[in-house]
Amino acid sequence: MKRTMLIALRMTVLSLLALGVAYPLLVTGIARLAFPESSAGSLVTRQGAVVGSALIGQDFSADRYFHSRPSAAGSGYDAMASSASNLAPTSRQLIDDVKRRVDAVVSGEIGARWGEVPVDLVTSSGSGLDPDISPDSAMLQAERVARARGLDADVVRNLVRTHVRERQLGVLGERRVNVVELNLALDAISSR
Repeated sequence: MKRTMLIALRMTVLSLLALGVAYPLLVTGIARLAFPESSAGSLVTRQGAVVGSALIGQDFSADRYFHSRPSAAGSGYDAMASSASNLAPTSRQLIDDVKRRVDAVVSGEIGARWGEVPVDLVTSSGSGLDPDISPDSAMLQAERVARARGLDADVVRNLVRTHVRERQLGVLGERRVNVVELNLALDAISSR
């Protein structure tokens, strides 16, 4: 019995070292070599300071910035509380939340009308951390952002166009605009 216990203890320690230490270190090392930016969190810097990540959305509420889609993660874009709202399509709370958000978009965006608001501006993503919005959502906000910054709306629309990312491999995902990167590019052309 003692011999069996020692063998079991050795296997436990070996398994712990191999699977709990060596394997994660190996995978992390390979990721750092193969994908250095992504494995470090795709951090976005401005004047040498980290201001966010291209992988996690942020809450922008000032008129001079493009707004992200709503977040269901904690109090908003909290990576420690990543989750969807888990509300069913027939949920009264979800319906009321979407109506309230559509009203806010229609009253806050120049030219926005009921029935034409892009769905990603009024619903949260599955993780609640999505850093991207659709090109249509960005274009809808362009006039407001241009007015708030005293810029020509065409300049802002062109900036949006240059930040549109196409589908991966031409078929995966949707066309999208990273809000953090777009707002930083906007700050680079106008500090107002």
